[in-house]
Amino acid sequence: MSRRRSRPRQKAPSASPAPSSLPLSPGAPCPCGLPAPYADCCGRFHRGPAAAPTAEALMRSRYSAFAVRDRAYLLRTWHPDTAPERLEPDPETRWRRLEVLGATGGSPFHNEGTVSFRAHFTERGREGVLEEHSRFVRHAGAWVYLDASGAS
Repeated sequence: MSRRRSRPRQKAPSASPAPSSLPLSPGAPCPCGLPAPYADCCGRFHRGPAAAPTAEALMRSRYSAFAVRDRAYLLRTWHPDTAPERLEPDPETRWRRLEVLGATGGSPFHNEGTVSFRAHFTERGREGVLEEHSRFVRHAGAWVYLDASGAS
Protein backbone atom coordinates (compact mmCIF):
# COMPACT_ATOMS: atom_id res chain seq x y z
CA MET A 1 0.00 0.00 0.00
CA SER A 2 1.37 3.36 -0.92
CA ARG A 3 -0.03 6.73 -0.03
CA ARG A 4 -0.03 8.95 -3.08
CA ARG A 5 -1.11 12.56 -3.01
CA SER A 6 -2.38 14.62 -5.89
CA ARG A 7 -1.66 17.92 -4.19
CA PRO A 8 1.36 19.20 -2.29
CA ARG A 9 1.19 18.44 1.39
CA GLN A 10 1.10 21.37 3.77
CA LYS A 11 2.71 20.81 7.10
CA ALA A 12 0.28 21.35 9.93
CA PRO A 13 1.59 23.39 12.84
CA SER A 14 2.12 21.37 15.98
CA ALA A 15 3.71 21.84 19.35
CA SER A 16 5.47 18.48 19.20
CA PRO A 17 6.53 16.10 16.43
CA ALA A 18 4.16 13.33 15.38
CA PRO A 19 4.81 10.02 17.12
CA SER A 20 6.60 7.40 15.05
CA SER A 21 3.84 4.97 15.96
CA LEU A 22 0.51 5.06 17.73
CA PRO A 23 0.12 2.87 20.79
CA LEU A 24 -2.26 -0.04 20.35
CA SER A 25 -2.86 -2.48 23.16
CA PRO A 26 -2.00 -6.11 22.32
CA GLY A 27 -5.60 -7.19 22.97
CA ALA A 28 -7.12 -4.50 20.72
CA PRO A 29 -8.80 -5.64 17.50
CA CYS A 30 -6.36 -5.70 14.61
CA PRO A 31 -6.79 -2.74 12.23
CA CYS A 32 -6.63 -5.12 9.24
CA GLY A 33 -10.14 -6.37 10.03
CA LEU A 34 -9.40 -10.03 10.71
CA PRO A 35 -11.05 -11.41 13.87
CA ALA A 36 -7.87 -11.63 15.95
CA PRO A 37 -6.24 -9.33 18.49
CA TYR A 38 -3.58 -7.02 17.08
CA ALA A 39 -0.77 -8.84 18.97
CA ASP A 40 -1.68 -12.20 17.41
CA CYS A 41 -2.43 -10.82 13.95
CA CYS A 42 -0.40 -8.01 12.37
CA GLY A 43 1.40 -7.07 15.58
CA ARG A 44 3.53 -10.21 15.40
CA PHE A 45 4.78 -9.13 11.97
CA HIS A 46 5.39 -5.55 13.13
CA ARG A 47 7.45 -6.75 16.10
CA GLY A 48 9.62 -8.84 13.80
CA PRO A 49 9.64 -12.44 15.02
CA ALA A 50 7.36 -13.57 12.19
CA ALA A 51 7.18 -12.69 8.49
CA ALA A 52 3.95 -12.47 6.51
CA PRO A 53 3.49 -15.86 4.80
CA THR A 54 1.39 -14.54 1.88
CA ALA A 55 1.06 -11.38 -0.18
CA GLU A 56 -2.38 -10.75 1.32
CA ALA A 57 -1.04 -11.12 4.87
CA LEU A 58 1.70 -8.63 4.01
CA MET A 59 -0.80 -6.18 2.52
CA ARG A 60 -3.00 -6.45 5.63
CA SER A 61 0.01 -5.96 7.90
CA ARG A 62 1.12 -2.93 5.89
CA TYR A 63 -2.38 -1.44 6.18
CA SER A 64 -2.18 -1.99 9.94
CA ALA A 65 1.28 -0.40 9.96
CA PHE A 66 -0.18 2.69 8.29
CA ALA A 67 -2.96 2.68 10.92
CA VAL A 68 -0.47 2.60 13.82
CA ARG A 69 2.16 4.69 11.93
CA ASP A 70 4.86 2.03 12.07
CA ARG A 71 7.26 3.61 9.56
CA ALA A 72 10.05 1.13 10.24
CA TYR A 73 7.85 -1.83 9.28
CA LEU A 74 6.55 -0.09 6.17
CA LEU A 75 10.07 0.66 4.94
CA ARG A 76 11.33 -2.82 5.89
CA THR A 77 8.58 -4.44 3.79
CA TRP A 78 8.99 -2.18 0.74
CA HIS A 79 11.07 -3.45 -2.19
CA PRO A 80 14.42 -1.63 -2.21
CA ASP A 81 14.00 -0.65 -5.87
CA THR A 82 10.75 1.24 -5.22
CA ALA A 83 10.95 2.26 -1.54
CA PRO A 84 11.01 5.96 -0.73
CA GLU A 85 14.04 7.32 1.10
CA ARG A 86 11.78 8.67 3.84
CA LEU A 87 8.20 8.02 4.81
CA GLU A 88 6.22 10.47 6.88
CA PRO A 89 2.63 9.31 7.51
CA ASP A 90 0.23 12.23 7.79
CA PRO A 91 -0.72 12.60 11.48
CA GLU A 92 -4.13 13.89 10.38
CA THR A 93 -4.99 10.63 8.58
CA ARG A 94 -6.89 7.94 10.49
CA TRP A 95 -7.24 4.59 8.74
CA ARG A 96 -10.73 3.27 9.54
CA ARG A 97 -11.44 0.06 7.62
CA LEU A 98 -9.93 -2.31 5.06
CA GLU A 99 -11.79 -4.24 2.36
CA VAL A 100 -9.83 -6.89 0.48
CA LEU A 101 -11.42 -7.17 -2.97
CA GLY A 102 -9.32 -9.97 -4.44
CA ALA A 103 -5.91 -11.56 -4.73
CA THR A 104 -3.94 -13.51 -7.32
CA GLY A 105 -0.88 -15.63 -6.60
CA GLY A 106 0.91 -14.57 -3.47
CA SER A 107 0.71 -17.90 -1.64
CA PRO A 108 3.61 -19.45 0.27
CA PHE A 109 4.41 -21.28 -3.00
CA HIS A 110 4.47 -18.21 -5.29
CA ASN A 111 7.10 -15.56 -5.94
CA GLU A 112 4.66 -12.86 -7.08
CA GLY A 113 1.17 -11.83 -6.09
CA THR A 114 -1.35 -9.04 -6.32
CA VAL A 115 -3.98 -7.79 -3.89
CA SER A 116 -6.80 -5.38 -4.68
CA PHE A 117 -8.34 -3.50 -1.79
CA ARG A 118 -10.17 -0.42 -0.54
CA ALA A 119 -8.78 1.40 2.49
CA HIS A 120 -11.21 3.78 4.19
CA PHE A 121 -9.82 6.77 6.07
CA THR A 122 -10.62 10.18 7.48
CA GLU A 123 -8.30 13.10 6.96
CA ARG A 124 -8.89 16.50 8.52
CA GLY A 125 -12.51 15.55 9.16
CA ARG A 126 -13.23 14.31 5.62
CA GLU A 127 -13.88 10.70 4.71
CA GLY A 128 -11.98 9.13 1.84
CA VAL A 129 -11.25 5.83 0.16
CA LEU A 130 -7.97 4.64 -1.33
CA GLU A 131 -8.54 1.90 -3.90
CA GLU A 132 -5.42 0.12 -5.05
CA HIS A 133 -4.18 -2.94 -6.91
CA SER A 134 -0.85 -3.71 -5.21
CA ARG A 135 1.95 -5.94 -6.50
CA PHE A 136 4.10 -8.00 -4.17
CA VAL A 137 7.21 -10.07 -4.82
CA ARG A 138 9.61 -12.16 -2.81
CA HIS A 139 12.88 -10.44 -2.07
CA ALA A 140 15.59 -12.21 -0.06
CA GLY A 141 12.99 -14.87 0.76
CA ALA A 142 10.35 -12.53 2.21
CA TRP A 143 7.25 -10.89 0.72
CA VAL A 144 7.70 -7.18 -0.01
CA TYR A 145 5.49 -4.48 -1.51
CA LEU A 146 6.66 -3.59 -5.05
CA ASP A 147 4.23 -1.03 -6.44
CA ALA A 148 0.61 -0.24 -7.19
CA SER A 149 -1.73 0.62 -10.01
CA GLY A 150 -5.13 2.22 -9.86
CA ALA A 151 -4.41 4.20 -6.71
CA SER A 152 -6.94 6.90 -6.02
